Amino acid sequence: MKTLTIVGGAVIGLSCALRAAESGWEVTVYEPDQTCAASRVAAGMLGIAGESRTGEDAYLAFAEQAMSRWPAFLERLGDDRIVAASSSLMVGVDSADVGELTMVADWLRGRGHPVEPLTGKEIRILEPAVSSRIRSGFRAGGELAVDNRRLLQVLSDRAAEAGVRTVRSQVTDLADVRGDQVVLAAGVNSALLSPDLGVYPSKGEVLRLGWATGALPPPEHVVRGRINGRAVYVVPRHDGVVVGATQYDGGDDRLPVAGGVADLLSDAIELMPSLREYRLLSAEAGLRPATPDGMPLIGRVDDRTVVATGHGRNGILMSAITAELVAETLAGKTIDNPSIDAGRLSWATQ
Repeated sequence: MKTLTIVGGAVIGLSCALRAAESGWEVTVYEPDQTCAASRVAAGMLGIAGESRTGEDAYLAFAEQAMSRWPAFLERLGDDRIVAASSSLMVGVDSADVGELTMVADWLRGRGHPVEPLTGKEIRILEPAVSSRIRSGFRAGGELAVDNRRLLQVLSDRAAEAGVRTVRSQVTDLADVRGDQVVLAAGVNSALLSPDLGVYPSKGEVLRLGWATGALPPPEHVVRGRINGRAVYVVPRHDGVVVGATQYDGGDDRLPVAGGVADLLSDAIELMPSLREYRLLSAEAGLRPATPDGMPLIGRVDDRTVVATGHGRNGILMSAITAELVAETLAGKTIDNPSIDAGRLSWATQ
């Protein structure tokens, strides 16, 4: 049996490990501390409309491909508690916020991505807790959110059931690990093992709020808003919500910033006033692995090494398709996809 070593055991590494084990590989995963992974400090949105930017046509196309893999992925995982929401609402307060959302909606619609325009009244019918100040927005149907920590636990369990072995050790040199093939899926730590890839940290903060007796229940949709020019999202959990949207590029500080936390709380309460009654359970920060052009790096860099990193703000969404593409690469197939064009990998490793 061929042996495969995967460096990185968060959502990307575990998804690749499970797929490879199911394909007949003997898999070992190196992951020293999953609690520091960006996919653990996340809200779990599978965002297309909310994460794509106007003009990012290649990113939109790849995100749509990634979403199409999720129904089969969820069925294979076999846990109906992973899904936290089945669609997303994009909402705005002032005229500038609404204008930007309208521009995004028009861009998405022009590329065949389904969006449903909504008035403020229609938004509040769907989510009564949304502020009366919300003027309009749109619904992105089918844009799921998952409980990211539940997902990581289920992935870990399914991988172990498939025979994947996990080693709690830090890899400092890819040449030191055994295996016929190696997959580098170490998130921001990929830069330590392969600096030429150009992966850099993009810091994001999330708050976890717990429902309190007497407060309105958590929303049924992901609610993503623009409040006075700042982005904020509220993502449901069975016992509360996750709030986020801050982003700072560069640095390796994993502590939340007081100003960022204050802005998130203020904007989230502006978006959904009932959150004022919730309990603040935690404030955390994670480092997302970003790339200069915003696209992930997936593909072979030498005869022994495949990379799967640089997923930035959408690693959870892209986990299933990344596992599929890595499996095809390991099987010797030629991948025809602009997100993993060989030219990008050649450029990144020069």
